[in-house]
Amino acid sequence: MDLASRIEHTNLSPTLTIREIDKLVEDARQFGFFGICVPPFWVKRASREIGNDKIALITVAGFPLGYNMTETKLDEIKRAIDNGADEVDVVWNITAFKTGIPWTKIELAKCSKVLHDQHKILKVIIETAYLSADEIVRACKLCADAGVDFVKTSTGFAPAGALVENVRLIRSSLPPEVGIKASGGIKTKEQALQMIEAGADRLGTSSGIAIVQAV
Repeated sequence: MDLASRIEHTNLSPTLTIREIDKLVEDARQFGFFGICVPPFWVKRASREIGNDKIALITVAGFPLGYNMTETKLDEIKRAIDNGADEVDVVWNITAFKTGIPWTKIELAKCSKVLHDQHKILKVIIETAYLSADEIVRACKLCADAGVDFVKTSTGFAPAGALVENVRLIRSSLPPEVGIKASGGIKTKEQALQMIEAGADRLGTSSGIAIVQAV
């Protein structure tokens, strides 16, 4: 199993510098990571540094709380695409979901259309730390119905990140064509392998180098 090809090498730190952006790109080249995940502000720079290399460029929208207006998220997505992003991880509207209003699915469908019209990938962060098992199942159905490409567990800013049992539940709740990105607190090779065994297709982590170098 090639772990590196599943890893999105991530740095979303508020103290991130241009030097660290360039290092993310260089690390991805050196270790063969699937891609890098950077804040929206740095997408243009990262795209320039990646050049023609086969390194996917991922960024975020509605991050990290998800309660932005839909129009704001759509604008973030459009700007990310214009700046060179291949995939966007969107934090869904947890407050709308918890309230039970239908806008949650409408927002996801709108995000899906904008990205798919440009042949880009949509990953939706459902933030499992705030959801019950039943809510995770319902969240997965909403995402699948709205045309989402991947369901992502966590932002890394909530009280808990990716849990094996949640990844397993998400996998059992999604159709096979919808992938899973496990993210949040994945720091060791053992954790990474457990997530993949549970059903994760991608791993979002800032510990990619340590994971692939572990014996």
